[in-house]
Amino acid sequence: MYKVRTYNQISSMGLDRFPRDQYEIASEFAQPDAFLLRSQKLHDVEIPSSLAAVARAGAGVNNIPVADYTEKGVVVFNTPGANANAVKELVTSGLLLASRDIFEGMNYVQSLTEISEAGEMSALLEKEKKRFAGCELYGKTLGVVGLGAIGAIVANMALDLGMDVVGYDPAISVEAAWRLSSRVEKMDSLQHLLGQADYITLHVPAIEATRHLINAEALRSFKPGAKLLNFAREEIVDTEALIAALDNQELGGYIADFPTPELLGRKNVLLMPHIGASTAEAEENCAIMAANQLMEFLENGTIRNSVNFPPTHMARNGGHRLTFSNNNVPKVLGNVLGILADSNNNVMDLVNKSRDNIAYNIIDVEDRPAEDIIAAIAAVDGVVSVRLL
Repeated sequence: MYKVRTYNQISSMGLDRFPRDQYEIASEFAQPDAFLLRSQKLHDVEIPSSLAAVARAGAGVNNIPVADYTEKGVVVFNTPGANANAVKELVTSGLLLASRDIFEGMNYVQSLTEISEAGEMSALLEKEKKRFAGCELYGKTLGVVGLGAIGAIVANMALDLGMDVVGYDPAISVEAAWRLSSRVEKMDSLQHLLGQADYITLHVPAIEATRHLINAEALRSFKPGAKLLNFAREEIVDTEALIAALDNQELGGYIADFPTPELLGRKNVLLMPHIGASTAEAEENCAIMAANQLMEFLENGTIRNSVNFPPTHMARNGGHRLTFSNNNVPKVLGNVLGILADSNNNVMDLVNKSRDNIAYNIIDVEDRPAEDIIAAIAAVDGVVSVRLL
């Protein structure tokens, strides 16, 4: 029986994926096989010796000390793309708010509380509406920085609105490339994209390489009056440099899902309360995807959408399955195979994958390895964790 410890309010659509004759789901297990969470911060949570996997129902994993889990051989999953449509729709609203003075216009209407006669209000609004004029998105150029699960569908959405779209992503995956319309013009550098776009939208992960990707130097490459949308992560934009560009009118506006105190009260800034993935559908999709990934891993050793382990899959061909992770150094796999050979256990199939400093292996053998064989494999120099499925 697998034990899954949950944090936060996980959608029942995800929890219902777990067969109750194989899984126990609760928030109080002392020795769980897996964690399932949304925004719970795990930096101060002790890692149980039984833990094999962590699944976050969402894309970002800033709330998880990934390096610590990697050292313990714990696979960390996220759910890229599960909330993509929700974010895409919010980006669409951000583009519309950025192009026309909708927000100030609505606030102005709500301020007319002293007018009680409809005709008087209508005449006043007819006179004042020019204050809130804007421009159309049709024919403007959108620059999409990051063409992954969200960036690709944002780019396609903008094409449907009649915009020209340029994109930049030096590490675009094959899957993302398939999703992307051929009408999106690929840029060879970030600076090239920034110099062409009327609107720039960010869709890159928050990693060290993207911290302050939009800094003072990048902002100097923007077209005069261009507007920046950030529905990715706060730290991708250097706030100090952003404010300077807004003050100097080098940037036409900033629309973001990440409010900070120094940005409040500015007319050229529109801020939302981090609601990019806050739809019932997105929460359900993320929970279902996280649950499915946990079950595939716990039952078959399959790894999909891990942020710290390589994608690994091998069809079942009978026999018994063991998996192990190890430091990505020579001879570890050979030593493990030697132990199995010395025990006269025939290897039916195997797959070995690596990612950075970690390697992961799935091995199907004819006979069920005895406990002393598993212990011997665990004792091999470089082996981090072993599971018999």
